[in-house]
Amino acid sequence: MSVPKAETVQPKPPPVSFDDRPLMACGSLAFGLTIPWISNLYGPLTAREPVFWLGLIGFVALAGAIWWGNRWLLFKQREHLNWFAHPLRKLMMLVSANVLYTAPLTVAALLAWFWIAGLAVDVEALKLVVATNVICVLFVTHAYETMFLIRERESDMLRVERLERARAQAELAALKAQLDPHFLFNSLNTLGHLIASKPALAREFSDTLAEIYRYVLDSRQRDLVPLDEELAFLRHYHRLLALRFGAAVPLQLDPALQTARWQLPPLALQTLMENAIKHNEASLAQPLRLDFSLAGDAVQVRNALRPRRSALPSPGLGLANLDERCRLLSGRALERRREDGVFEVRIPLVPLRPLESAA
Repeated sequence: MSVPKAETVQPKPPPVSFDDRPLMACGSLAFGLTIPWISNLYGPLTAREPVFWLGLIGFVALAGAIWWGNRWLLFKQREHLNWFAHPLRKLMMLVSANVLYTAPLTVAALLAWFWIAGLAVDVEALKLVVATNVICVLFVTHAYETMFLIRERESDMLRVERLERARAQAELAALKAQLDPHFLFNSLNTLGHLIASKPALAREFSDTLAEIYRYVLDSRQRDLVPLDEELAFLRHYHRLLALRFGAAVPLQLDPALQTARWQLPPLALQTLMENAIKHNEASLAQPLRLDFSLAGDAVQVRNALRPRRSALPSPGLGLANLDERCRLLSGRALERRREDGVFEVRIPLVPLRPLESAA
C-alpha cells in the first residue's frame, strides 16, 4: 500500500516578516542625534538658536529617510533574489543599492543644511558623515539579513516538523487501514472452521466476534489506547481462541498489568497472540502458553517455540506493521528475541496522561 506524500496537503508557508517599526524609530533617532554631533555639523551653532533645532529635526528626518529607503530596497531585493540561489549577485546589488541611495541623499541633505545654516561647506565633515552613514547602513542591512535568515531558519524547522508529523500521520493511517481486513479475514476463517466442525459453538463465537469487533471499529479512531482496555479486548479475543482450540492455548496475565498506567497501539497484544498461534503447534497434549507481563515500560510477551511443520513461509507483515506503528507513536521499536526455545517480544508503552485517563 502506498503512503500519500504529506507535502501535497501542506499549505505554502507565509513569508517571513517581523515588526521593525520600534527598531526603525529608535535607530533613526539615535543616528540622527549622534552622527551630526560627533562630526561637528552644527559648527558654532548652539541650542539657543532656532536654526540649531531646525537642523536637529532635519538630521533625524534624514536618518529616517535613509533607514526607510534602504529598508524598502532590501525588501524589494528579497522578492527577486536570495542568498542561496544568487549569493554574489545579491551581495553586489545590495551594496550598490545602499551606497547609491545613501551617499547622494546624504550629500544633498548636508549641502542644504550648510546653505540654510549659513555655514561654510565642511568637506571633511561631509566625507566623514557620508562614510559613516554608508557604514551604518551596511551594518543595519546586515542585521536585517541576519534577522531574516534566523526567522527563515525557524520557519523552515517548523515546516519540516509539520511535514514530518503529517508524513507520520499518513503512514500511521495507512498501517491502521491494514488491521481491520487482516483481523476480519482470520476471524471469518475461524468462524467457518467452527461452523463446519463445532456448530454448537459457532453461535457463541459469532456473538463474541461481534462484541470484540465493536472495539476494533472504535480503535480505528485512536492511535493509542489505555492498557486496561487492550487487556479487556485480549481476554475477549482469547475466548474466541478457546472456543476453537479449547485448553490448547492457555493465557497467563501478570497482575501488575491490571494497574499499570500506560497506553499502546490498539490491537497490539492481539497481534502477538495471533502471531504465536499462527506459527506454533498447540494441542491439548502440548498447550502453547502465552505469558503477558509488565517489564518496566514495556509489555513482555513470551511463548514456547514449536514451529508448525506444515506452516507456509510468512512475509511477517503482522509484526512489521506493529513495529512500524510503535516507532511512529512511541519512537521505539519492538524488541524481539529467540533464546532457549522461547520467543519473546516487548512492546514499548507510552505513559498515560491524567486527561487521557479521565477520558
